[in-house]
Amino acid sequence: MDYIDYYKVLDVTKSATEADIKKAYRKLARKYHPDLNPNDKEAEKKFKEINEANEVLSNPENRKKYDKYGKDWKHADEFEKAGYDPNQQQSRQQGGYQYSEGDFSGFGGGDFSGSDFSEFFNSMYGSGGRSRSQSKYRGQDFNAELELDLAEAYTTHKRNLSVNGKNIRITIPAGVENGQIIKIPNHGGPGVNGGPNGDLYITFVISNNSDFKREGNNLYAEAPIDLYTAVLGGETYINTFDGKVKIKVPAETQPGTKVKLKGKGFPVYKKENQFGDLYITYTIKIPTKLSDKEKKLFEELAKLRKL
Repeated sequence: MDYIDYYKVLDVTKSATEADIKKAYRKLARKYHPDLNPNDKEAEKKFKEINEANEVLSNPENRKKYDKYGKDWKHADEFEKAGYDPNQQQSRQQGGYQYSEGDFSGFGGGDFSGSDFSEFFNSMYGSGGRSRSQSKYRGQDFNAELELDLAEAYTTHKRNLSVNGKNIRITIPAGVENGQIIKIPNHGGPGVNGGPNGDLYITFVISNNSDFKREGNNLYAEAPIDLYTAVLGGETYINTFDGKVKIKVPAETQPGTKVKLKGKGFPVYKKENQFGDLYITYTIKIPTKLSDKEKKLFEELAKLRKL
């Protein structure tokens, strides 16, 4: 496996914070996403590398292993069990051949260069080593983000995803929340020596371009009504994600009056036919550009109210 500088792939320094890495990943993932670059093999390759880099660097434990072992970071546990630390090994020449301080002769014998972890791993577990059996290791878990609009999160729907160069189709249940993580089993990295695949973890990033504010399964919105309806009573139409709903407005309704529309909120995640509530706050629209006759009528009304 060739060494890939994941920091270079994401265009960040080794001292980058988790926030820096997340920001860089989002920027590059949008730029090279297959949906925005159809039939572009180079963009597809770049997108794969960006996801691979993010899967390693966004995980603090994986990042620590990568910084220490480079391309062989996945086998860090095996190296550490064997007592190997690349930062403490000092290779030197003796008797015409190179060896490293520390006794690794029990892992396949012969020379071991501290700069080549792969040879060390192969001597432990590879076909040329003395190990009687090959251990199976679970594949790496993948992490990805999926952006949705609030209206999309309202309904159950299917979505095609490109993860590490592979296209998969998933069902997104209605009611997912911003920041929620779901697991797609066996869609992570391949296992080693016949071990099980890792899992895919998807984090939902939900934007809200609607007139609603969401809190859990409840929705909140303002509903403007005209002055005459507020004073005399009447009817008004309220927008919901399922269309318009007609409701009655009592006479003498005051600004800031709140009304609950039961079951007109957001669907409850994985609870069929269960919904939160919609809370409406009335605002009063004051008429403008009054005619002379209208002004006189308001003046008469004002005089009556003073009596």
